[in-house]
Amino acid sequence: MAEVEAAGTGAGGSPEASGSGSGSGWRRPHGPLQRYYGPPAAETAEAVPDPADINGPHFDPEVFLTKVRSECSLGQLLAREAALGREIRALDSDMQTLLYENYNKFISATGEHPAVGTQASGRDWGGPRHQASDSFFSDTIRKMKVDFRRMEAEMDDLAANMAAISTSSARVQALLRKLQSLVEVPGRLRRWAAPGADPARALHCHARARAVLRHYRHLPSFRAIEDESHAIMADLARRLRARLRDDTLDPKELTECVEMLLQLEEPPEELCEEFLSHAGARLEAELAALEAELPPADASGTAATPPPASDILDFVDRGSSTFVGNLCLLAASYRSLFEGRPGAGDGRLEAFAATLTTRYFELLERRLALERGLGDTSLLVRALDRFHRRLRALLELLPAAGAEAGATLVARAARERVDRYLWALQTFFLGCLGDVRQALAAPRPPGKEGPGLPDLLATLASSVLGQLKAVLAYVQLFTAKDVAFASLPYFKGEFCMEAVREGLVVAFVRWLCRTARGFADGPAERGAPAAPPALLLLLARLCLDYEATTISYILTLTDEQFPPEDTGPAVTPGPALCAEARGAAQRLLDHYVQVQGAAVAQMLRKSVETRDWLGTVEPRNVRAVMKRVVEDITAIDVQVGQLFEEGVRRAQSSDSSRRAFSVYSSSRAPGRYAPSYTPSAPMDTHLLSNIQKLFSERIDIFSPVEFNKVSVLTGIIKISLKTLLECVRLRTLGRFGLQQVQVDGHYLQLYLWRFAADERVVQGLLDEVAASAAHRCLDPVPMEHSVVELICERG
Repeated sequence: MAEVEAAGTGAGGSPEASGSGSGSGWRRPHGPLQRYYGPPAAETAEAVPDPADINGPHFDPEVFLTKVRSECSLGQLLAREAALGREIRALDSDMQTLLYENYNKFISATGEHPAVGTQASGRDWGGPRHQASDSFFSDTIRKMKVDFRRMEAEMDDLAANMAAISTSSARVQALLRKLQSLVEVPGRLRRWAAPGADPARALHCHARARAVLRHYRHLPSFRAIEDESHAIMADLARRLRARLRDDTLDPKELTECVEMLLQLEEPPEELCEEFLSHAGARLEAELAALEAELPPADASGTAATPPPASDILDFVDRGSSTFVGNLCLLAASYRSLFEGRPGAGDGRLEAFAATLTTRYFELLERRLALERGLGDTSLLVRALDRFHRRLRALLELLPAAGAEAGATLVARAARERVDRYLWALQTFFLGCLGDVRQALAAPRPPGKEGPGLPDLLATLASSVLGQLKAVLAYVQLFTAKDVAFASLPYFKGEFCMEAVREGLVVAFVRWLCRTARGFADGPAERGAPAAPPALLLLLARLCLDYEATTISYILTLTDEQFPPEDTGPAVTPGPALCAEARGAAQRLLDHYVQVQGAAVAQMLRKSVETRDWLGTVEPRNVRAVMKRVVEDITAIDVQVGQLFEEGVRRAQSSDSSRRAFSVYSSSRAPGRYAPSYTPSAPMDTHLLSNIQKLFSERIDIFSPVEFNKVSVLTGIIKISLKTLLECVRLRTLGRFGLQQVQVDGHYLQLYLWRFAADERVVQGLLDEVAASAAHRCLDPVPMEHSVVELICERG
């Protein structure tokens, strides 16, 4: 308050205030009052008078203006004017602020004054109003000197001082306690960091004292404490380093050891390398243990010995629980230890894990390759499911640790199992064919018949279809809802379409058609039949049934069990597959006709080639070979009728069985040229026969047959009679030889017309045989027709 009083008296220009400082209690003004009232006279007296100094006591405006005009340009004058204006406004603002502050303090001290409102509302702070204010301030100060409330303020100051003293005392006591704790730090560290003690407590104690010791290490006492503590912790770090190199350290102890070394501010780069090296050695040992269970691999990478005794599920379980589990623990520990530390987040963990997982995938793939048999598919699916689940947990920690390779491994294992199922279906079908061939070739005891062709066909078709449905049920385990890897994109689209539908079902049907067709396209065409004719007939019927119903059924069943969620590549349409089956059936049936026709033709060829047609006696009977031909064709008719429908025949004439057999030409009027036929006849009957052929219907011997019995028998008869015709053309006959051909031809006409679709085909070929025999005969005298009929009826 004395400072304020001095400021008030100075402001009023009292002579006492400007007098001696010792008698009036004058104190040098400070802060804003000093800036407002100026420096004391003693200080100004010492300064050199400068009339141009605008802030000095000897300021002369004229001198200042003259100096400014002579030294400054117009722009500088304008800038100086603006600056002076700003300074004037700033001084006015400072003056008003100073007066407001002092005024409010005085009002607070006195509590009342009748002129307060008037003085506070004044706008002009200079002149008489300013002097009145100074007088008011002086009166207020004099009243405050005798105001007893001054004691209350001093008491408040005293209480505040006492509180400050208490706070300072408490702070000092706290500092003393901290100092005492710091002094005791080395002893505690020595006790807790000793071998076999609790290093975690030592690290905690050192961590609390480390910052303070570093801050005050410039003090000798604190430096000594820090040096001693550092030596103790350095010895602990050396022992932890030695422990880190212990091979028997488990993952948890390894993590704790590295964590303590990091707390000791050991270099993270070195600790990162040692951590991965120690963990890698342990994981390598686990992989070596898994590899020891596998047989050695040959140069191609596949196992050369039978699979081990343990199953695939046990192998995957041990690999997941040991290697994958410890790798997950390693990744989590590495992230918690080195995340965000310099030199430890540069992809080392990802590269480290990728190398190990690649080797683990190779071992698992080698083990999967040992599953060459079909075995238990559910066991394989469970093993792959557990592998995928553990791999998914690993990928949550390490996204780049082989996600694509793991998914590819599972997909490849599933596809390989599908391929093996395809091989199993093919093997099963070949086994069924072997059973059918054995049943066809087995000797029949007298009076006991074996299974017929319909029974064999039904057994073969049902067995193959049942096996295919069972395979689809096994394969469906790979897409079950409770299987984790079934959610992979591969198993939602590509597996269903390419692996199962195309790679298994369509591939098997195509293979079946190719295999069946192979019996017709194989060595049989070179004269060495690879299969009995009954098997060809049965396979033709099987392929025809596949074309009609079976292919549509199994494709529908496959699409229902393996519906793809996304549209994949183009698939084989059902009609195209049916066309392949029908083509195979057509080829087999055509080949059956050729084989059976060739068998009958072979008998006829031998019968013609081995007989002396010039020296033969007059015929009295039908040759035995002709009877054998009729018997064989009858048996073929029964055989084909077991598997194929009857078919449609042309309307037969009423005298088909009594049809006269001409030996002169293929004309429908056999006796037309007979009267003029003699050895010395001038007419060339061979030419007449050829002219007659131009007007007869052409017979296509090797045309494709239809899927009915009539068409099949017609094809066989055409091949047989065409062979007979060609053989007769190569022989030279006598009179009785021509008559024997006449008898044999009439016998064949009597029995073969009923098997053909059109009797005119049989009649036309037999007419050509007779005409050819007549042309090759040296004495062409035919036998009477009534005698021929008598011999044929008797024979």
